[in-house]
Amino acid sequence: MGYLKTTVLMAAMTALFMGVGYLLAGLGGAMAALAAAAAVNAYAWWNSDRMILRMHNAQLVPPGDRLGLHALTAELSRNAGLPEPKVYLIDTPQPNAFATGRNPANAAVAVTSGLMRSLSREELAGVIAHELAHIRNHDTAIMTVTATFAGAISILANFALFFGGSRERLGLIGTLLMMFLAPLAAALVQMAISRTREYAADKAGAEICGEPLWLASALEKIAVGAARIDNHAAERNPATAHMFIVNPLHIHKHDHLFATHPSTENRIAALRDMAVRSRGVAPRSGQRSAVNNRLSSTHATKRSGPWS
Repeated sequence: MGYLKTTVLMAAMTALFMGVGYLLAGLGGAMAALAAAAAVNAYAWWNSDRMILRMHNAQLVPPGDRLGLHALTAELSRNAGLPEPKVYLIDTPQPNAFATGRNPANAAVAVTSGLMRSLSREELAGVIAHELAHIRNHDTAIMTVTATFAGAISILANFALFFGGSRERLGLIGTLLMMFLAPLAAALVQMAISRTREYAADKAGAEICGEPLWLASALEKIAVGAARIDNHAAERNPATAHMFIVNPLHIHKHDHLFATHPSTENRIAALRDMAVRSRGVAPRSGQRSAVNNRLSSTHATKRSGPWS
């Protein structure tokens, strides 16, 4: 169902882009817009990972790192049936992570120094498994394409006043409305796709690491950290916010139209339900699972060294 919804939303994004081109310059404009979108997306598809990693000043983590980040990623990659992605570290105190890359063979996982300091090994495994799920589901490519479409629609709409055809078809008021409504519609579709893919990655990530409650516990801590600690690189590049496991800019309480991520509370509830179903029994009211208790008891202490 998630893939069907994503397909429908991607088709809507393409139709919106062509529609703006048509309103600007007729049928020829629609075809030109489609050709331009194909060219821009091809460029973004090949280069987006390097651009995004540079935006966040991500540093490549060498194999055999003493904190075992490569070893953990390699183990989870085998569980997911994926080649091991490159691993990067972002020096920011906010706990967060994202995946990027055009396909599983050219993928990267980036985690922040704040994440490394905040989570236990089990919780870190849940986060990396979630990012590997995005890679396996080709979400990194999907989100690159939707972000490129959204940006291109905004640029086209801002050119509307310079095209006589749009004023003849819509009039001045209609043209001004299109300049505002087309980018808004594109942003809403992009956000809806992002929310859909996060739920799917939570489920697949829990299956990859073998324990939904590891990711649920990690999401709780990341949400608290993201709410109170600034991520300056993300603030400078808000178009990349949808890539992170939790919104690095602000926390949304509900799955409303303008949210780039689902409600963290809803995601945690879904993961806990998944854990209950996998065990076949429901925990008693007011009690935490044995695994969740173990996560709390093994919470990592503050690490020193290059990740500090």
